[in-house]
Amino acid sequence: MATMADVARSAGVSVATVSHVLNDTRPVLPHTRQAVLDAVDALGYTPNTLARSLVTSRTRSIGLAVSAISNPYFTEILQGVEAEALEHGFSLLIADPHDDPEHERKAVRLLHERRVDGVIVAPSANPDGLLAHLARHAVPTVFLDRLVDADRLATGTVLPGTPPRQPTGNGSERYRQGTRFRFDQICSENAEPMAWLVTHLAGLGHRRIGLVAGLPGLSTTTERISGYRQGLAAAGLAHDERLVVHGASAAAGAERATAALLSLAAPPTALVTGNNAMTIGALRILGDRGLSVPEDLALCCFDDFAWADLFSPRLTAISQPSKEIGARAVRLLLDRMESPGRASRTVRLPCAFVHRTSCGCPDTPSEKGNVS
Repeated sequence: MATMADVARSAGVSVATVSHVLNDTRPVLPHTRQAVLDAVDALGYTPNTLARSLVTSRTRSIGLAVSAISNPYFTEILQGVEAEALEHGFSLLIADPHDDPEHERKAVRLLHERRVDGVIVAPSANPDGLLAHLARHAVPTVFLDRLVDADRLATGTVLPGTPPRQPTGNGSERYRQGTRFRFDQICSENAEPMAWLVTHLAGLGHRRIGLVAGLPGLSTTTERISGYRQGLAAAGLAHDERLVVHGASAAAGAERATAALLSLAAPPTALVTGNNAMTIGALRILGDRGLSVPEDLALCCFDDFAWADLFSPRLTAISQPSKEIGARAVRLLLDRMESPGRASRTVRLPCAFVHRTSCGCPDTPSEKGNVS
């Protein structure tokens, strides 16, 4: 098995130069760098990642904690995170917090104990324990999909008098007592795209539009409910609290929520679902009741997914840029690791309206874009 010394002899450079090339620890002349890389390829040299991490205090790994990884939306986010991480020479460790605050804290703690250089987290509805751990250990962090409100982020302040912490190898040694620990966040726009769905259904003549909303406490749920109300107001429709039910962001919860809407004395004539898992649950209960979409109930959903165009009827949906969210999360994290003291950033990416037939419109090829 080739060693770093073998690479150095083959390239005609010192072992230190080989180390600088492989670890990006010091600028190296382009022709020298290429000679080292050519020697690495010719000899089949594989760096000892564990040994390198002991020297550099970096593992070149990222922790990803998202619930419901089987959900197509999060699966695509995972693909975006992994591709971008590999592009920058980072491996990925994955944990599922199960949308439970205590499990979330434990999952992220375990990732941290495995010496990841930073974490990307889709936080639960009550992330206080998570925030406390991340701030206490100064773990470079990006929150993904679900935003954490400003009051909670204030817990990230490292209070004066806090004893200095030992370096952990992930950039946290550059934090000092009395400074603010900063988080970055990335998500889709939520309110306006939800309003598009509601105004579209209202434009088709619907006056009682139901909403199957997600898990209470999540920013995605709060913002999409806000967008629902904005859409009603724009269409001149009154808001009826009975038409908003929570499906817990899951198929089973959406079944119960949709059943409750159908049991109303004046049930909705149109329905909007808050994510793709709840769309499946709503469709299942509608089928069980012998109701047809859109003949008996028009349907629009937040979250497009690969087979939405294969349903009958084809699902009118909001498409989120899930892979780009994942990729941008990695880039935000790398920036945070490089410059821990930089100002916090919250990035929102635009969504697209995908017009199909479940809303009751004529069958035309799928169209992406804003609602007119």
